[in-house]
Amino acid sequence: MSRETGPAKSDEKKVSPKTRFQLTAFILAAVIAAVLYGMGPMGGKSDGDRNGAVERADAEAATVDLAPLTVGAVENFVPAEAPLDLKPISFVDAEGNRLTLDDFEGRVVLLNLWATWCGPCREEMPALDRLQAELGSDEFEVLALSLDRGGIDKPRDFLAEIGVSNLALYHDETGRMNVPLGAFGLPTTLLIDRQGRSLGRLVGPAHWDTGTAIALIRAAIDADETGGPAS
Repeated sequence: MSRETGPAKSDEKKVSPKTRFQLTAFILAAVIAAVLYGMGPMGGKSDGDRNGAVERADAEAATVDLAPLTVGAVENFVPAEAPLDLKPISFVDAEGNRLTLDDFEGRVVLLNLWATWCGPCREEMPALDRLQAELGSDEFEVLALSLDRGGIDKPRDFLAEIGVSNLALYHDETGRMNVPLGAFGLPTTLLIDRQGRSLGRLVGPAHWDTGTAIALIRAAIDADETGGPAS
């Protein structure tokens, strides 16, 4: 009577070094994501009241459909699935006055998070300045928000050096506004409607003064106060 034996050890599945590395990387990414989540407003550990609490806007709030306009210079723009209420986030202007996005209510805002140490940020700043020159009004503003630490003089000097003449200076002195906004790469640019709700974002630099970018922004400007297309 023959005795049954299990599969030979040589037939057992072995985890390759590549697979082991991928699993380790995945676990590490999950741990980092959990830590960042805990730092955010939902974890109750945001960087103080200065950055405000970013919460989901009314789920029933209508937003303009920007997906068909994500082409050309803004092909990497990702429309928001669930708009966030960004009105509470806080920063200072060139004179040190504390502001929030609530102070911009009634205007569409292109919020650009940047820093002087970020090469792509420096390169895209002239295009943002030209965009503000073309579209800036009581209905729209480019809000270029510096995350530089160590005072406002560094971003002020940089903007003067490159000849920016249309953008106002705004500064997050904590250097951590990106955390509650979930923006962990610079530049990150968010398009915000008249009620302070995010319409979407683009991570990385873009030619914001080109036709496709302007068409995207105009669609947000032309939306009525309910968030739907203007009639």
